[in-house]
Amino acid sequence: MHQERCFCSQIPKLELQTKLTLVIHSRELARTTNTGVLATRALTNSQVIVRGRVGEQLDFQKLILPHYTNLLLYPSPTAIELTADFISKTSHPIHLLVPDGNWRQASKVHYRYTELAEVPRVMIKAPSVTSPRLRPETTEDGMATLQAIAYAFGAIEGESVGGQLMRLYDLKLRLTLEGRGVRPQSSTKP
Repeated sequence: MHQERCFCSQIPKLELQTKLTLVIHSRELARTTNTGVLATRALTNSQVIVRGRVGEQLDFQKLILPHYTNLLLYPSPTAIELTADFISKTSHPIHLLVPDGNWRQASKVHYRYTELAEVPRVMIKAPSVTSPRLRPETTEDGMATLQAIAYAFGAIEGESVGGQLMRLYDLKLRLTLEGRGVRPQSSTKP
């Protein structure tokens, strides 16, 4: 963001029991349209793991946390819908692993890293009606990483948390697109 569009002071600091691990592709770090890293700035119980660097091997086994219910946010055919009802049946705090990158990059995480094979996949069913978007989506129901995290945390931590994250996404969208000369409308609420 250009200095005149800086919104750092408006990023909420959400101290939650739910832990977020953003598994981001190295090429995604430099993209100005990335929203996943923005989520980690708002969620104090979060971390960023960078993958895709030449010569680096990551031990994803370290990402599987004891005393947490580890879940991978990925819409595979076997994924369970992430709802408040599903969350109410878990006995530990949630650790949500979220792949970040373009669709091709993010889709490789769920099968490329065998350490994650036993981690249950979860998905959200929320319409993405934001138009225009920060970047083109490969599917009609595609959404930015921060939008997906907002819907997921809305189910896990409640609508207030989801709403704060969605407002952060809306702010990023508005300021980015205004910089391009476009005036967007707000996205859907979680």
